[in-house]
Amino acid sequence: MSALFLGVDLGSSGLRLAVLAETGTPGGEPDDPLLSRQSPYPGRFEDPEAWRQGLIRLLATVPVALRQQVRALALDGTSGTLLACGVDGTLLPPPLALALPYHLACPEQTGDIARLLDQEPGAWAAQPAASASGSLARALRLQALARDAGLGPGLLLRHQADWLMGWLLDDWCWGEEGNNVRLGWDLQQARWLGGVAGSLGLEVLPRIRSSGSLLGPLAPAAAACLGLPGDCQVVAGSTDANAAVLAADPEEGEGITVLGTTLVLKQFVPAPLAGAGLSNHRVAGRWLAGGASNAGAGVLRRFFDDGQIAELSRQIAPDRPTGLSLLPLSRRGERFPVDDPELEPILEPRPVSDARYLQALLEGLTAIEVAGWQRLRQLGAPALRRVISVGGGARNSQWRALRTRAMGIPVLNRPKRTAALGMALLARASFRMEIESPPLRP
Repeated sequence: MSALFLGVDLGSSGLRLAVLAETGTPGGEPDDPLLSRQSPYPGRFEDPEAWRQGLIRLLATVPVALRQQVRALALDGTSGTLLACGVDGTLLPPPLALALPYHLACPEQTGDIARLLDQEPGAWAAQPAASASGSLARALRLQALARDAGLGPGLLLRHQADWLMGWLLDDWCWGEEGNNVRLGWDLQQARWLGGVAGSLGLEVLPRIRSSGSLLGPLAPAAAACLGLPGDCQVVAGSTDANAAVLAADPEEGEGITVLGTTLVLKQFVPAPLAGAGLSNHRVAGRWLAGGASNAGAGVLRRFFDDGQIAELSRQIAPDRPTGLSLLPLSRRGERFPVDDPELEPILEPRPVSDARYLQALLEGLTAIEVAGWQRLRQLGAPALRRVISVGGGARNSQWRALRTRAMGIPVLNRPKRTAALGMALLARASFRMEIESPPLRP
């Protein structure tokens, strides 16, 4: 069998992987994966050990013959989930044993953030790191917790994907650029913003590598745990939303909506945009702007299981609005299209009819999506001609009808274009580039 490539997605609700074959036409439609797997985390989402053990267990479901053909892998993580750990990646005692999740706002850090970024020329308040919902705020809280616990110097700050990437390499020095934008990494200038490095400590922060960079082979211990070849290359991945964009492979004028546990909007733009709650990334050499809401399909599972959602959705009449104005946030606080850590969800009144309530929740999510696209347009993004939906919610045709009606442009559902597939495509492209590049002459 020819070489295979592995993509891993550390999502909000669990882990997913995709195994991709070497064959395929470069520049064409993304290939269907040879094999896909998914599972929930075997523990709390905030527990890094659940990330590691989840990956080990999920890889164990892949036939050994396939695992032995994997030549490169890349993984993504939830953007903003941040952990303090030892210099060798070891987990710390409570209260630092768990990561601070992507949705956690730290409004008490607003003053310190302003002081750090005040050294930054221009509209620093529009930087993703300036938000109380960003990684910089969580980093400051983690350092405060470390001081209160009497922990000395030598701690590292690592995002979810970067920490697990460190385990794969047995080297926790690296960080992928996209995962660190909300911590204060400036993609355009290739440096840390303002006083971020001086305050947090340059030794605490990762050494940044671009998405798609080959970082080296698997460490022997990780290769043995995962049943992968020792020469399998680790590729710097991306955030989960950016990985979904890579899988969807959008054309000019197309926006990407990730209908997962959270709602994420992404659009390629000619140049970075500036606005509260907004982030800019560089994907495949192009600028990608967007934002992530704290609302999403995860709210639906608070009231209905997947079977109920499928059955009730068939009873929805998209052309007959409920007239209810719900704001289905997962908890207090929102990141995008408004950046407000105090915004309260609105989940009532609840109609007697479950189908009507589900429709009202979907209408609320649709309203957030419409506001998000309008916000991006106001900030200078090109007009959309259609939207591509990925994620679990992209299987719901009634939700698609609601969104098409509200946005007034075509909406395409591509549920098979997963973030794990995006990472497998990245691993394959990076590996090909490495082996096809001519060696440098001395």
